[in-house]
Amino acid sequence: MNSHLNKPSRQKMGKPYKHDSAKLHVTGEAHYVDDIVLPAEHLHVAVGVSTISCGVIESIDLTAVKEADGVVDVIVASDIPGKHDIGAVFPGDLLLTDDRIEYHGQPIFAVAARDHLSARRAVKLAKIRYQEETPLLDLQEAIDQKIYVRPPHGLSCGDAAKAIQDALHTISGTLEIGGQDHLYLEGQISVAIPEEDKQIRIISSNQNPTETQLLVAEVLGWEMADVTVKTRRMGGAFGGKETQAAPWACISAIFAVRTGKAVKCRLSREDDMRLTGKRHPFKHDYTVGFDETGKILGVKYQIAGDCGYSPDLSDAIVDRALFHCDNAYYLPNAEINGLRCKTNKVSNTAFRGFGGPQGMLLAELVIDEIARYLDKDPLEIRRVNFYKEGEKTPYGQVVEPAQVPQIVEQLAKQADYLKRRQGIEEFNQASPVIKRGIALTPVKFGISFTVTHLNQAGALVHIYHDGTIHLNHGGTEMGQGLMIKLAQIVAEEFQIDLDRIRITATQTDKVPNTSPTAASSGTDINGMAVLNAVRRIKRRLEVFAYQRYQATPEEFEYRDNKVHIAHEEIDFSEFIKEAYLARVSLSATGHYKTPKIHYDRKKSQGIPFFYFANGAAITEVAVDTLTGEIKVLRTDILHDVGDSINPAIDIGQIEGGYIQGLGWLTSEDLKWDKAGRLSSANPATYKIPTAHDIPEIFNVELLENAPNVANTIFRSKAVGEPPLMLAISAWSAIRHAISAKAQKGQKIELKAPATPENIMQAIKKL
Repeated sequence: MNSHLNKPSRQKMGKPYKHDSAKLHVTGEAHYVDDIVLPAEHLHVAVGVSTISCGVIESIDLTAVKEADGVVDVIVASDIPGKHDIGAVFPGDLLLTDDRIEYHGQPIFAVAARDHLSARRAVKLAKIRYQEETPLLDLQEAIDQKIYVRPPHGLSCGDAAKAIQDALHTISGTLEIGGQDHLYLEGQISVAIPEEDKQIRIISSNQNPTETQLLVAEVLGWEMADVTVKTRRMGGAFGGKETQAAPWACISAIFAVRTGKAVKCRLSREDDMRLTGKRHPFKHDYTVGFDETGKILGVKYQIAGDCGYSPDLSDAIVDRALFHCDNAYYLPNAEINGLRCKTNKVSNTAFRGFGGPQGMLLAELVIDEIARYLDKDPLEIRRVNFYKEGEKTPYGQVVEPAQVPQIVEQLAKQADYLKRRQGIEEFNQASPVIKRGIALTPVKFGISFTVTHLNQAGALVHIYHDGTIHLNHGGTEMGQGLMIKLAQIVAEEFQIDLDRIRITATQTDKVPNTSPTAASSGTDINGMAVLNAVRRIKRRLEVFAYQRYQATPEEFEYRDNKVHIAHEEIDFSEFIKEAYLARVSLSATGHYKTPKIHYDRKKSQGIPFFYFANGAAITEVAVDTLTGEIKVLRTDILHDVGDSINPAIDIGQIEGGYIQGLGWLTSEDLKWDKAGRLSSANPATYKIPTAHDIPEIFNVELLENAPNVANTIFRSKAVGEPPLMLAISAWSAIRHAISAKAQKGQKIELKAPATPENIMQAIKKL
């Protein structure tokens, strides 16, 4: 009876359907949290924060705050009815503090007022006295003093010390990598609406509704079943709304329960940037031994992440940096130590790539430095070190298939890498000021949550008796196109048009215990859960059809909005109506858990990833060596997405990921003053890429005829995070351009991001 359930008709797969909200986005009709019409007497929240980075609160006087115009309620830590610590995995994140101050801008109290402006004005009236202490702001100082938010954890394989000692050549060095602000278009915002019988509804711009549901319940001292969290869409997130959305929902909920009114907490852009975590800055120390061909024989890496004041997700983020400091290169002997360092800054958090980009940048720097040392083309060194089929990573996972060499060779050929590199060498010899550079860098990125239990998802599918379908699941839409891809899966299974399918908000009372939409796994796990639900309904419908029409399985097929049974052709909606009248259940839940994956932290061995997503990029740049200004001239990308569900969405993700990575590595420079106050706290002082920074020539191509060997949804591959790391090619190209000013074999000491200031420092050191 199941012979047709897996029939690979693929009528809706691989089609470039537009984003389901595309029209709503461009017309301004898409509803975000701030667009929700609330009751007339709803309240607005502002947060009162510390003006120092480290110390102890001696006294708090909020008299003027409470008496300010429009203020309805004020809360401090002692007003929190339940749990105070909302740490996502490990404790350390207080919702409000009344004792120690750990970073500049730490929330101390909150105000609910009749309008947003009154709330913001009121918090400035607080009188707080501190006993100030010297903050720890420097990552190297934290490394030296061994001040950590979590214990060190490392990987090892072979005998790194002996391999380096016996190697013909060795190099050592340091790489400093800056952080990155998410700068999503829609900032942090939550609305809490009290309902009858001690229930509360939270509407939030949120990647992780279930965690927010749990934390709101714990902060209120309630049960999870008393709290419903809803997310229809986000105006961007990039990891910044995985754990960082919860505090504002919790504060809103406390006020809603205290006042009985709907409460909105919307951070201003500057508060958002000061009060929420960033991509982790890192500092890497490396020693590498290699032979005359450039083949790596042994490495010793120390990878230190600046975690800020609390653990947040730093354990897993530094883990992923460890897992990706090999990138696409085999390390037969490796000793890799990961440090999770504490500083008096806001706690850093998830950001697209989740530590992987910081680890991968080290891998590419090492390859480039070996090439400079041996006076060879870096591509030659990359080829020598690529993983071969069956070789294992330092954490013991076999790399299969080893796709990167094929992708690199195809891209190098079609983009004329060798010819262009030779042309650049000739250009640089004739150009005393403007120097050009080119680099080809690969990406091998592991797909799955490294915390095993998060690799699960749920779905809920209803077919109404008019033949329309309601689709719900645990994933959240942040602009990445998750909803349209999952609608395509439903349309594929029933062979119906997409306009029959209604995509609805993610809601914890529909699909419970959801994992965050993160780790590039949104389509992988939620798509499989949706498929599971749909196929449950299909089995019931097939049993009904066989009984009613006396048809065999071979005589039953969905095609072109119709159901073909034996010699009859019935409109899909009519068939569904018949099934309804026959009392067939037309609703089902689905669940999926990723198979095979595991990681033994004690042994530092396992299979943390279901598969690897691969790609490669060639970027060509021009650098003004008198000013440090850069221009990205051309980028060519070949990326592996398996059998694409929606190539238009996938290409959009690749383009966007590359540009966001370009910002991280060239222009987005977080700055703190000596007191620990974030100086780059608005778009005037923090430069994200604009239309002028996009490569003049920008070619993006999907790898063809490369279905995923892992049993993913229709053999597709994740595309959310991996493209960001393609931008490492731009940073490497800038280093190549700078090298035109260097002597043979001389080191290029370039920090990331490669801002004009950092470029000029690197040139000056030469």
